[in-house]
Amino acid sequence: MRESGVLLPVASLPSDYGIGCFSKEAYEFVDQLKAGGQKNWQILPLGPTGYGDSPYQSFSTFAGNPYFIDLETLINEELLTREECDACDFGDNGEFID
Repeated sequence: MRESGVLLPVASLPSDYGIGCFSKEAYEFVDQLKAGGQKNWQILPLGPTGYGDSPYQSFSTFAGNPYFIDLETLINEELLTREECDACDFGDNGEFID
């Protein structure tokens, strides 16, 4: 049986914090895939990145990358404050990852 899907790294999802994560935008993307009849979402490895921030050189097979934690969820659950997130420098352009 043939299926189709989309390759989109999690880091490429929209975010106010400089890198995409498992936020509401991820769920909206999955809903769009389903509405379009897609069955597969191919992503890059999700482990912590090693030297050069390569997802293919992770130092752990089992750990998840903390880059993909949704800060908005942590704010909503009162585990972080908005001020704590705003104190970090995520760059001036939310559409640029370096």
